[in-house]
Amino acid sequence: MQFNDITFDAKHIWHPYTSIMKPMPTYPIIRASGVELELSDGRKLIDGMSSWWAAIHGYNHPILNQAAIQQLSNMSHVMFGGITHPAAISLCLQLIEIIDNKLECIFLADSGSVAIEIALKMALQYWQAKGEKRHTFVSLQYGYHGDTFGAMLVCDPKNSIHKIYNSYFPVSFFIPAPKCGFYEPWKTEELMPLQKLLKEQSNKIAAIILEPIVQGAGGMRIYHPNYLNEVRELCNQYNILLIVDEIATGFGRTGKLFAYQHSSIVPDILCLGKALTGGYITLSATITSRSIANIISKDKVNYFMHGSTFMGNPLACAIANANITLLRNSSWEKLVKDIEVQLMTELLPLINHPQVSDVRVLGAIGVVEMKKIVNVAKLQHYFVSEGVWIRPFGKIIYIMPPYIINKEQLTKLTQAIKKIVTNKQII
Repeated sequence: MQFNDITFDAKHIWHPYTSIMKPMPTYPIIRASGVELELSDGRKLIDGMSSWWAAIHGYNHPILNQAAIQQLSNMSHVMFGGITHPAAISLCLQLIEIIDNKLECIFLADSGSVAIEIALKMALQYWQAKGEKRHTFVSLQYGYHGDTFGAMLVCDPKNSIHKIYNSYFPVSFFIPAPKCGFYEPWKTEELMPLQKLLKEQSNKIAAIILEPIVQGAGGMRIYHPNYLNEVRELCNQYNILLIVDEIATGFGRTGKLFAYQHSSIVPDILCLGKALTGGYITLSATITSRSIANIISKDKVNYFMHGSTFMGNPLACAIANANITLLRNSSWEKLVKDIEVQLMTELLPLINHPQVSDVRVLGAIGVVEMKKIVNVAKLQHYFVSEGVWIRPFGKIIYIMPPYIINKEQLTKLTQAIKKIVTNKQII
């Protein structure tokens, strides 16, 4: 890549959550393999982000590559309206096998945000079909569910990147996020705000939506599994749907295949994305029960009102199917547990540093929360100079590496974080 290409990028191409007038620096990656990203100048970076939770098997995996090549030789895309194909059928069969068998009706879409939009529409159309006017949702403080308009409706309006749009949204209910940590003794008072809200407003509420166990963009907060059990019981008591957003946490990241499986619940609607295709191509799935799907189908319009050009894309479905098979045939539980143990050993001692507010570890997730907001551009430059790719935000420095990372590579990531924490000049 030539220097002028970088100049063009800075002038013309928007990157996530940045200014086009004053863009943050970008780093030209020309190829990736295993857990390494290669810069245009030949330097290699150990990827600590799995490309935002997605590349769980690393990059350029021969099995996933072959699945893509084989599907390309047949067709890369065909419309899903009035047509089906083996890749979609095989993927959906496998999804039903690995989730609770009460969830069996699957809507395949383009991205995680769209999966959330679909889940919200399912909930609204469900209540419409039942003849009830329930138009509001309950979400958690610090909750994040995507960047499209409906998804923003259920993102925390005060503590999220979307607060500039608040005046455009209809009203949703937001309750305090659980404070009880994953390993702390459970406190039943965590449910009091939700109990009070449901007692007063349950007849208006279509669904409760939450990120199970780990709240991502809202601060990488990790909470107690009992919270999910209690929310499920309240949903049953007040006859409210429960939507679980597993887009970031699904496919082994927290040590369970799905994060909600740390509890004993079954959601009414489940949203999947990110690691669904192993980070190869965008795809999402919104999955619900037969009973809910049947009620939606009894609505006055007789069908669910959603569809998109790339719904059920064969290329994405083929890769996703291979990705899940690869995961199921691997020793992913041990790999994730080994990562967790090493992160606890190498990151938890940082809790005693005066610049650190908290350290959290669960599965293949390591989080160091600083007491002050960090300079992202400055830290990014430092991490690249250390040969690692870590993308902090706010006060959060965190890693979620591919499961195939080895001990030496993971130590390089944690050592880079340790250097940041102990060097006031870098922060």
